[in-house]
Amino acid sequence: MKQSPLILLLAAILSSTNAFQQIIGSSSSHRSKIISSNRKSTTLFSAVTDETTSVKTNEDTSLLKRDRYVATNRFTVRPGRAAKFEKRWADRSSRLAELEGFRYFQLMRRVSPENEVNSGIDPLASTDPFGNYVSFTIWKEKKHFNAWRGGEAFKEAHGGTSLFAFVTTMVKSALVLQGAPKPAFYDGLLHQSTIPDQLPETVDGWRSVTADGENLLPAEAFVAMNQFFVPSSNAVAFEQRWANRE
Repeated sequence: MKQSPLILLLAAILSSTNAFQQIIGSSSSHRSKIISSNRKSTTLFSAVTDETTSVKTNEDTSLLKRDRYVATNRFTVRPGRAAKFEKRWADRSSRLAELEGFRYFQLMRRVSPENEVNSGIDPLASTDPFGNYVSFTIWKEKKHFNAWRGGEAFKEAHGGTSLFAFVTTMVKSALVLQGAPKPAFYDGLLHQSTIPDQLPETVDGWRSVTADGENLLPAEAFVAMNQFFVPSSNAVAFEQRWANRE
């Protein structure tokens, strides 16, 4: 995949100004590599091949309208277990790309910004509350995410088809992860993207990727992101600043 959809979720690098610092509480910067881990053979469409979104603000006193619904999970993988974690994603049973409302998925592996070749995994990430991996799924609407979470496809992907499968999944997770995954959900705002030159093949709704559990998967893109903590009283001003930027 030569180009990847770019989804602006209030996450980019801003020039620091006094006015902006008054709006946000704080921010933290993270850089990740997006890696493969997205079986009938179909094409996995990008987040925006079927529609475009213009920037509209309801009113200056209102929050921006949601363009997409974004579900994420943050994982802290134990040192030396990263390749095994990635293999679990590559080998999982999932029909994600066949589900109504699904738009985009990536598994992001955190890397150190000081690493010039941007490969491997950030050695300090296992001690950071943010974790060292993030699963990133974009849905057209929140109702589509809720339908997936309450359906059979969710159980298949998370080992819930039987008690044995569920227990096996839990044991494997305990051996690989430090603590439980940390979910976070977002309204996707100010949607922007480019259509990729080529799209990856899927088999039965999931990427066909070979993982040996010994080597890290090759990166498919590089992601730079900022996480902002904005007081609720300043949320409208923060979003308007993004909407009105040139």
